[in-house]
Amino acid sequence: MRKKNKKNKSLKTNQTSFYFEDYLETNKKNKSFKKKFLLMDRIYLLFFLFFSLIFIFSIRIINISLNKIEIQNQEHIQSNFSLLRRDIVDRNGTLISRNIKSFHAAVNPSLIKNKNNFLIKLRLNFPELPTKKIIQNLDEGKYFYLKKRISQKEKEKLWSLGEKGIIFEPFQSRIYIHSNLFSHVIGQVDYDNYGISGIEKYLDKELKNKNLANKPLKLTLDTNIQYLINKELKNSLKTFDATGGGALLMNVENGEILSLVSLPDFDINERAIIKDKKYINKITKGVYELGSIFKTFTLALALDNDLVTSQTIIKNIPRSIQCSKYKISDIKEFPKNLTVEDILIRSSNIGTLLIARKIGQEKFQKFFDKTKLLESPNLQIEEVGNPLSFKWNKCKLETISFGHGITTTPLQVVTVYAALVNGGNIISPSLIKSEPQQNYEKLISQKTSENLNYILRKVVTDKDGTASLADVHGYYVGGKTGTSQNYQNKSENLNTFISVFPSQKPKYALLVMLENPKVAKDLIYNYRGAKIKGTRNEAGWNSVYVAGKIIKKIGPILAIKSGDFNQQYVSRKDN
Repeated sequence: MRKKNKKNKSLKTNQTSFYFEDYLETNKKNKSFKKKFLLMDRIYLLFFLFFSLIFIFSIRIINISLNKIEIQNQEHIQSNFSLLRRDIVDRNGTLISRNIKSFHAAVNPSLIKNKNNFLIKLRLNFPELPTKKIIQNLDEGKYFYLKKRISQKEKEKLWSLGEKGIIFEPFQSRIYIHSNLFSHVIGQVDYDNYGISGIEKYLDKELKNKNLANKPLKLTLDTNIQYLINKELKNSLKTFDATGGGALLMNVENGEILSLVSLPDFDINERAIIKDKKYINKITKGVYELGSIFKTFTLALALDNDLVTSQTIIKNIPRSIQCSKYKISDIKEFPKNLTVEDILIRSSNIGTLLIARKIGQEKFQKFFDKTKLLESPNLQIEEVGNPLSFKWNKCKLETISFGHGITTTPLQVVTVYAALVNGGNIISPSLIKSEPQQNYEKLISQKTSENLNYILRKVVTDKDGTASLADVHGYYVGGKTGTSQNYQNKSENLNTFISVFPSQKPKYALLVMLENPKVAKDLIYNYRGAKIKGTRNEAGWNSVYVAGKIIKKIGPILAIKSGDFNQQYVSRKDN
């Protein structure tokens, strides 16, 4: 019995030992498994977090790459705000004027931590700013403008100061791509984007029309031609020491103005208030006695009314004529007998006067009424002149025949010349590219127009003509000179030349005008194949010279853009 109990006891002991050992082993395995599981959980968690971050950044990178990069160009700016004004472009689509996003620099004093440090930074970087005024504004603690209409460079400079109190207020600014080039035509806008001069003012409503915001206003002007004429005219002011000048290029068939230059000019981006009269638009607002240019009008009237032919001889032309209290004479001696065309070619005052007496006052009055020479010109700008009041008193008929005692604007004279040489059609000058005019009122007959073109060509080619320096090879230039006194200052000359080309069937009229030019003593002219120095101060020796240089520069551009100009005329034999 004891043995059996001993055996059972031994069995129990062994059994307990077995189960105990088995539990420990299992427990160890469970703990080991749990540790591994926890470790794996952490790895998976870290991997998941890491993968999530990569996924998020990848999505962001893809999103950024798919979006357009924010570059401060004009297309981006237009897509981010609604334009207040339409673009203005030239006849070829070249940009002239556009609204862009600009900034005012303002200051919020409450955000300036160290005012003394802020002032030091401003003094160092912007010494031109009014320090006393800024200190006063900072002390008052009110929001104020540091500088309005800042440039991009100024904005970057202010931003680099690292001051949170500097606020950049966005607004729309009108910029003019070519600065001075179109200053007398385009005009300007004020800070609220309202037109205050030029085309900007005249067409203010059209330019602010939201329905046409994406459609640029197209002008008749040509930027390349404007640049070339502007450059040549500026050089001429230096060459002849002139106080001012102007040039106008017009298509005589439809009145489109390809170039309008008035000097001195100014940078319209600066938006300065211009009060000096020397900066007026001399072509549209300047009112002048233009002298012998009017002789062409007298001749046209006489020919068109069959009072004379180009070969009619005016006999016994005196050297001078007494008209009331005035003595009228020629500046140089001419033969006593001259044909009608020679009177224009040589530019005889007395000969023209005698032809005018054949015409009479009534026909001249009708001519002025038709051409509106004595009225303000009609153009898409408000800067236009008012010819001085005109009364038909003693000797008016005689003096207006050669361009004295009567005033008008250069624009109106070129418009009349266009009608005289284009077959007699009265056209309207225009700065806006639009549908061509359909119906034309007649000024003179086609026959008279062709006859005039022939005579104007001889003014340039004839040995006694006054405009030989404009005889540019291949362009068949015709025209008429005019030398007169500036009616505002009798001590000053106004020298003008109106050229038309090609003279067989004119396409363009170019006016060149110089105010108070001097003799260019050091200039060597190529005059009819000979080299001579300048000694005279008439239009034939300065305005004509300048016109010749301009035509030589712009002629190839006009020829390329007008196929018939090159093919139909340049190959013809010169008349």
